[in-house]
This record gives sequence, structure tokens and C-alpha cells, in this order.
Amino acid sequence: MIQPLIRDRLADYPAVALVGARQCGKTTLARAIGGRYFDLEQESDRLKLDLEWESLAGGNHLVILDEAHSWPQVFARLRGTIDRDRRRTGRFLVLGSVSPALMLQVSESLAGRLSLVELTPLLLSELKTTSSKRRRWLCGGYPDGGLLKVKQFPHWQLNYVSLLAQRDLPMWGLPAKPQTTERLLRMLAALHGQEWNASQVGSSLGLSYHTVNSYLDYLTGAFLIRKLPPYQANIRKRLVKRPKVYWRDSGILHALLNVSDEETLLCQPWVGASWEGYVIEQTVGVLSAKGSPFEAYYFRTSDGYEIDLVLDFGKELWAVEIKLTSQPGAADIAKLDKTADMIQAHRRFLISQTAETTGDGRRMSCSLGDFLNYLSEEIG
Repeated sequence: MIQPLIRDRLADYPAVALVGARQCGKTTLARAIGGRYFDLEQESDRLKLDLEWESLAGGNHLVILDEAHSWPQVFARLRGTIDRDRRRTGRFLVLGSVSPALMLQVSESLAGRLSLVELTPLLLSELKTTSSKRRRWLCGGYPDGGLLKVKQFPHWQLNYVSLLAQRDLPMWGLPAKPQTTERLLRMLAALHGQEWNASQVGSSLGLSYHTVNSYLDYLTGAFLIRKLPPYQANIRKRLVKRPKVYWRDSGILHALLNVSDEETLLCQPWVGASWEGYVIEQTVGVLSAKGSPFEAYYFRTSDGYEIDLVLDFGKELWAVEIKLTSQPGAADIAKLDKTADMIQAHRRFLISQTAETTGDGRRMSCSLGDFLNYLSEEIG
């Protein structure tokens, strides 16, 4: 889904940065686009790139630089090469798994020279078979995590998180001890879909709230956690001002919470929060893949009125309510309308597991699949 966006950006910019979580498919996608590939975590590839730089810079092939943040020296060379001929586009595709380190280099060296594109794990709308679509919520979107090989879930996810905590995150600069990181990741699984309370989490870990906030920012920048900010409206009600936290991949969330099959998932008291986070990620992922400018929020008043997802497109505001049911009722729509009126939302959507779509483009009750199709057509 995202390949057309990357090609469009390469046509307009000298360089494109493709960012996303480790093992979400960046390398596979880049190789499919084609070009000279260099893995900058490998010393041999660094040497080859160094020796061939001038010929590559003057050539017509796209140069793909994987895990570019691991070799910061390359950014100064990129800037110099691009600045010698700013009108040439489509020259470099830069891949990175950790946003903080990469974005520091981008902001210092490549501001105005590069377009940023984020790749998510596989989206529901990118899956072809009914069985893989059915497993997407349970297993998450990593290709090797259960979508292609059913028996890989949840062992793949647990190994993935362990490797991140033990090796990748410290290597990328997270100052926490691996044991502390693993405890924090499990706590974040238990807090999925809840308001973030840094003081409470810090107290449990024996850390200051400043430290815990910095760790959360790092995990957010590494594409593991999403902080969904509250929507601030000028209304006569007191509003909740803390962000909500979500695991971005539902498969990792379920693995950390010891869920290995759909039957067990549906028995959990937090299953509604899991479904909510899954719908939010699918929605945001489709919009990002389309290259659409938007902001995502949630809305909640102190007396209990809430909208799970508010999409701000600038000209329009959309209110999205998410319920884990196969039979949404008139009362659910009425409650959504009442809350959406508070923020003057232009469009309202109730997303559930219903088999029937009702309403029109301004007010609709539908399944996630139908909503994503509508979103693709409307935004695309």
C-alpha cells in the first residue's frame, strides 16, 4: 500500500527516509523498489559505500542506506552530495528503525532535503486471505509473527521484545537496564488504552516520573508505543488532559499478556481496550500510507463523555467510536452523536464487528474492514 507514496516522494525529493519498527518489512520493501543496497550495520557495507561514494553520487541508481542511524557519518556526506545538485530527485532511500537517533541526524543534516515516510507492520487491508485477516488482531502485523507461520505466535513476539530490551534499545541509546526495560514493557501492556500516569509507573519501578517519561518517549520514537494526546475543545466541561498509551502492535500486546489464541483473548477483561487500540492503529496506518496530513486524538470529559478517536484533517473533524460488539444499537449511535456535537465533528463513525453497514458518509455504523475501505476511497 505504501510503495506508491514512496515513489511519489522520491520523484519530488532528493532523499526519502523510510522509518518503522524493527522487522516490519522496510528492507524487503526497499529491495522491491530497487537500487544499490547497503546495510550500514555491517562494516563491510560501510567500507564498500565509502569507496564507491563518488561513483554512486554521480550515477543514476537509487542508493538504499539501511539502518542509517548506526553510521552517523553518512549524513554529512548525504548533505554535501545533495547540495551539489539540489534539483536532482530520487537519489537516496534512507531506512531506520529508531526515530530519535535518525530524526536527530535528519534535523541537523538533512532538513528540507528529505521526506519522511513511516512503514507500519502489515495492515488489515494489505492481507489477501480470509485466515490471515482473521488472525491479524490476535497475532499482530509482523510477517514472521504468526500471519505466515501460525505456530510462530506468540513465541516470535516474546523473543522480539526480549531482543529489543537486551540488545537493540541499549544499542540505540536507551539508558535503562534491560531488566527495567522489560518490566516497563510489561507494565505498558497492562496499561494499554489507559491514561498515562508517569508518577504511578515511576513509583512502581523505583524511578522518577521525569525518567519514566523519557523512557516512554524513547519507546514511542522506536515505533513500539503510541501516545494518543487528548483533544482540547473550548466547551463548558472539564477535559481530561493526559495522553493515552497503546501498544502499536496487537500481537506483541497479547504475547506480553500471555494470550495465545482467540478464545483466550475474548475472555480477558481488557479485550475491549485491545480492540480499540487495534482499530486506532489500522486507521492511522491507512491514513499514513496515503500520505494524508492529519492529527489523531481522543476526547474525554471529566464526567465521562468520550470519543475513542478524533481525526483532525484541518477542514474537517471526524469522531470515531469503537465498540467490541456484533450488534451495535441505536443507543450507541445516539451517545456518539451527543459527544460528537460537543466538538462539532463533521462526520461520525461507529466501528464494531457488525456484518451490516448503515448510514451514509457523514454518519455511519460499520465494520473495521468497511471503514478502512471507505477511508481509502475518501482520502485517496
